[in-house]
Amino acid sequence: MFTKILIANRGEIAVRIMRTCREMGIATVAVFSEADRASLHVRYADEAFCIGPAPALESYLDAEAILAAARRSGAQAIHPGYGFLAENSRFAERCRQAGLVFIGPSPEVIGQMGNKSVARQTMLASGVPVIPGATGALEDLETVRRVCREIGLPVMLKAAAGGGGKGMRIVTEENDLRDAFSAVRRESYASFADSRILVERYFPAARHIEVQILADSHGNVIHLFERECSIQRRYQKVIEECPSVFVDDALREKLTAAAVQAARAVGYSGAGTVEFLVDEAKNFYFLEMNTRLQVEHPVTELVTGIDLVREQLLAAAGERLSVAQPEISRHGCAMECRIYAEDTGNDYLPAPGLIRKAVFPEGPGVRVDSGVYEGWEVSLHYDPLIAKISVWARNREEARCRMLRALDECLVFGVKTNLELHRAMLTDEAFISGSIDTRFLDRHLAGRQPAPDNLADLAIIASVCSTLSSSPGREERPATAETGLWRMASKYQFWATRF
Repeated sequence: MFTKILIANRGEIAVRIMRTCREMGIATVAVFSEADRASLHVRYADEAFCIGPAPALESYLDAEAILAAARRSGAQAIHPGYGFLAENSRFAERCRQAGLVFIGPSPEVIGQMGNKSVARQTMLASGVPVIPGATGALEDLETVRRVCREIGLPVMLKAAAGGGGKGMRIVTEENDLRDAFSAVRRESYASFADSRILVERYFPAARHIEVQILADSHGNVIHLFERECSIQRRYQKVIEECPSVFVDDALREKLTAAAVQAARAVGYSGAGTVEFLVDEAKNFYFLEMNTRLQVEHPVTELVTGIDLVREQLLAAAGERLSVAQPEISRHGCAMECRIYAEDTGNDYLPAPGLIRKAVFPEGPGVRVDSGVYEGWEVSLHYDPLIAKISVWARNREEARCRMLRALDECLVFGVKTNLELHRAMLTDEAFISGSIDTRFLDRHLAGRQPAPDNLADLAIIASVCSTLSSSPGREERPATAETGLWRMASKYQFWATRF
């Protein structure tokens, strides 16, 4: 096993990886931009090296600066986390050339699965169902038009080399095809330096279901069940849960078998996720394979009790996975809400700023992964994720209620957040019944997006609560008082104790 590794990432995922390393007795090395000099992951690591200015292209995406830091520190391996260089086959190859272990699959597998066109063809050859569409990447409008007519509208145009919701357009009318084609090519080239696109049939009421897999170099490939990831904004997930209320045992067996088959087909090693689109008739189709740790991995860890980072490290060190498929079982239900500094009323645009006050939930069955603290400034340069709040309970309804309690305990002053959006989703009748799909927000919350937290009002309420908590006559108020200031005082009393 390694004695020292470098984490080529920042924020909550860097801290999360370091925690497992500390449990395993592995020293950790952080890298940071000038904007992140005082960040939590830098404080948590055993060593830290500055790798450049704030822009990611000049720091976290600078492969040579990261490799130089690894050489200076004496690290034996590099963990890329997610995002940045995590799915960059050229960086994985540079690690190999430098004599460093890249904690993930081989450069060849990353390249094969990172190109959606190649991944699609690989899955077709291995017998995994794929979405009807073009067999390869396309570059001219007339060919795209012909494919659209063959498979029928609506269709999804998306970047062949893309991911993370970038370079994607839904086309429902042929008259809109030209503009959508130009927009996807433009965004694809700007994000991935590759203007080729894929054309696939679009399913308006489909679900996004993914399967967590683990593999080692000894031929062991296992799955850790599915995650429901259908609730998304701008093609990015905001709530995840396991198990999926939609997936029955028969479908689960087919999905997990297909995911294992996909991993075997490419000679996978490490932690990865095979993502599927599932229609209303429970037909499923391969979407993509993420060759890295997922943002939502805590959901799987909560229901299986397996540390995915530990298994990644074992596989990367050439050891066997610590568990076999017959030993894995799922217990209860888990949910995760991603709390962002964003303006939900303005197309979810990032809302950077100084975090003046932060209170995160605690208590039974609650896990918080965060890389921020009071006094930290959310930067425009990076993803505005504040925290991931995850809960575990015996069943879905208990998990939903626990998550609502956790969200009520969460307080972030200084920046706009999507906390109220999460509360609205969790209390929506469609969510409660499990009737969700990838257009959930459009179908159920469009036109009534919750306003961002009114931070000034909350500060006043908390101050009033503090005064009321010591008021001599407070205990004389009737228990049935459910309106006005006393109702607010009851709701925000918890926060008042934190000021």
